[in-house]
Amino acid sequence: MHDEEDPDDDPDEPEQPDDGAAPTSHIPTVGLPAREWEYSTEVLTLAQVADGTTLVKFLQASAAEGWELADVIDGGEKRVLLMRRSKRSSHESRRVGFAPPDHN
Repeated sequence: MHDEEDPDDDPDEPEQPDDGAAPTSHIPTVGLPAREWEYSTEVLTLAQVADGTTLVKFLQASAAEGWELADVIDGGEKRVLLMRRSKRSSHESRRVGFAPPDHN
């Protein structure tokens, strides 16, 4: 007598409970925090990209404002710099200047 497995049985697939309830997983899911981005573009000519200063100055100024370079898109004679930064939440206060003096 030869015992064969049923070809429809998949050993990698978890068994379904008889009561029809969905199987529960005890493996925790870990993901990156949800981020929303705001995007900006800047168009530079090939000469500006290759001159060694224009691109560097632009990226430094952008980084000071929280922007990072996400992609460079080929536009033929020009390059489009796709910049992104995390959206600021409405609860996040913007610090500008000095705090007012304490009143005693």
